[in-house]
Amino acid sequence: MASGFFAILDDIGALMDDVAVAAKVATKKTAGILGDDLAVNAEKATGFLSSREIPVLWAITKGSLLNKLIIVPIALLLNVFFPVAIKIILVLGGFYLAFEGVEKIVEYFFHHEKSGHEVVVEAEQDPAAAEKAKVKSAVMTDFILSVEIVIIALGTVLNESVGIQIVTVSIVAIVATIGVYGIVALIVRMDDTGYKLIKRSADKGFFSGLGHILVKSLPVIIKILSVVGTIALILVSGGIFVHNIEFVHHLFPAIPSIVKEFLFGLFAGLLVVGLITAVKKMIPSR
Repeated sequence: MASGFFAILDDIGALMDDVAVAAKVATKKTAGILGDDLAVNAEKATGFLSSREIPVLWAITKGSLLNKLIIVPIALLLNVFFPVAIKIILVLGGFYLAFEGVEKIVEYFFHHEKSGHEVVVEAEQDPAAAEKAKVKSAVMTDFILSVEIVIIALGTVLNESVGIQIVTVSIVAIVATIGVYGIVALIVRMDDTGYKLIKRSADKGFFSGLGHILVKSLPVIIKILSVVGTIALILVSGGIFVHNIEFVHHLFPAIPSIVKEFLFGLFAGLLVVGLITAVKKMIPSR
């Protein structure tokens, strides 16, 4: 009886060792997409009132966790019964990410000055509704990036047992959410931390200087993250096309991979933006 019990413990220990190794490999494989995820979500989680930053970030984090709860079991089931669907979902998600990235670029270079009527409408917009819309957009983008993370993690353990696949992908999904949004929370609270340091040090000494650095650094970091996040969206989308569409994968072999991914992401984004713009013009405004 005792020997059977210890045999079970030994099997559990061996399983956990296998999971630890698999999770380590999967985390390394997803490191690049996690970096893009951080840049994109940090940019999307900013721009709110100081008092609303943490509640908004928590709402996005809960949405991200729900995304993982939906994606992980579906990805595991599709991998067993209908693996081609995973590529289809990834490619569709790639077009969405490309659209998000290129739309930001188009708005930056071709935005028009708001007329008086537009300014009034914008001022009258319900802040709660605007916040809800931005959270929804952030959660949707997180969903696409989460699909990519889960699929990459799953790809590292395809030759392992189903049990190891489930535990490994779940660990990567949880670490991705906690890690990414934990760092985002630190970034968006930099200025508040800086003000507190300045106040407690009576605006004198080392901590006061550190506080001023934190306060002044936040706008710069946000601008950098905005640019990096936009580029990341395009690169991730291009990477999805290059690695999941056979025809695209073999095009322009002499071009460096990162350049090819960016160009395909940019092209796809311009295509979607152009298509949506044309559809909007065809629909009569009321």
